[in-house]
Amino acid sequence: MKKFLLYGGLTLLLVPMQTTLLPHVAIWGIKPDLGLVVAAVVGLLAGELEGLLVGLAIGWILSLYSAGDLWLSLVTTGGAGLFAGLVGRQVAQVTPMILAIGLLVLSLAGGLVAVWSMKTATMSDTWWMVQSIVIPQACFDAVLGAGLLWFLGQRFMLQRLGTFDRYS
Repeated sequence: MKKFLLYGGLTLLLVPMQTTLLPHVAIWGIKPDLGLVVAAVVGLLAGELEGLLVGLAIGWILSLYSAGDLWLSLVTTGGAGLFAGLVGRQVAQVTPMILAIGLLVLSLAGGLVAVWSMKTATMSDTWWMVQSIVIPQACFDAVLGAGLLWFLGQRFMLQRLGTFDRYS
């Protein structure tokens, strides 16, 4: 019950943060996708099932407040939680760099699917969106996720991250 309330509160808190706080921390008009980052961190720390469910919930809630397709945010955010949970289970010690690379790939894939699902006028418009929005946002997501994982690893002794005392 405690985890359910934590994940529910996190999901509901993410919408106001995404819409009100992030426009003020945008760099050159590029905002990170907090839903993707949070779903990946939850998947990494709690496992693939919880990452998938939290990612699906975050994707659904965020897609209600955006003008994009419903399925796109739902699938990419849920997939990020699932992928991070699988990586966390298979990799012996997950570092912020591993999460950054995974988030970079996931954010690039989600951004490319979003761009190609739009009806743009020309191929040059599509390329402009990729180079000026998708790639910088993927880098921003990767840095934010790595920073969040580093902060959690420094703040808390997490066995999943390999930051616990192995000799006691």
